[in-house]
Amino acid sequence: MSSIKSTMQITRTMEMISTARIHKALVRAEEAEPYKDAITRMLANVAEAGFSTEQPLLARHLTEKHVLFIVVASDKGLAGGFNIVQQRAVEAEMRRLKARGVRSSLITCGRKPTEYFTYRKMTPVMSFVGISSEPNQDQADRIASYVMRGYATGEIDRVVIYYWHARNRVEQTQVVEQLLPISKEQLTMPNKPREREALTTVERHAYTDFAFDPSAEEVLGELMPAYFRTVIFHALLDSAAAEHGARRRAMQSATDNAREVLDTLERTYNRVRQGSITTELNEIIGGASALEDN
Repeated sequence: MSSIKSTMQITRTMEMISTARIHKALVRAEEAEPYKDAITRMLANVAEAGFSTEQPLLARHLTEKHVLFIVVASDKGLAGGFNIVQQRAVEAEMRRLKARGVRSSLITCGRKPTEYFTYRKMTPVMSFVGISSEPNQDQADRIASYVMRGYATGEIDRVVIYYWHARNRVEQTQVVEQLLPISKEQLTMPNKPREREALTTVERHAYTDFAFDPSAEEVLGELMPAYFRTVIFHALLDSAAAEHGARRRAMQSATDNAREVLDTLERTYNRVRQGSITTELNEIIGGASALEDN
């Protein structure tokens, strides 16, 4: 009982810490949304005027030989299935691709996925540890640069990102989205409700009276790098908020379970103690009766 009480104090403290941190993380992700929405809207308007597959980042490769996965998880555990769900999903997809003769590689964000895949001889080409709860723009820039360079040179044929979207303080949703190749339909499709982040469409207004100098195709090519850096950075921020939410929920569940176990042990202890007292009383009464008879 003493051990469980000590454990319950730890889980309760971790729950309170995550509750305090999730607010800050959600605010940070929300503050990044206006810029992401603005550049997405701008990109959509330019794509309406001129979408050219001659741009390296807009060209679709004829064959798929190499797929890059970006796995965004956490540095620490004790967050329920936050890490393991992502890791197993990516591992299963990599096995399916291997069966088809398609090579795959990884970029991991978080100590847990880095250790998971390294242990399984799937060493990431790039990894980031120690900053899962406080991601920075430099991390997103480095990932985006590697992705765009690899896709433009033909070394990478498809890029998929896995992360968790924090819908609110309680609920997290797994997101699997394809960053590259990106089609004109993805950039200019009709509006959809904001249920998932990253490539989710926003409200867009097409302006056909713009005059582009240089051409709209060249402007689109210049906007793409900024767009990818912004999308990846927002995914990292979103995942950080989801991490705190998942850990808060896991620690709350652990605290509740510990309390139930403690209640059960207390009832058992009280029954045994009561039984012991009853036995002692019976022995005393029996001894007193024997003395009276003598």
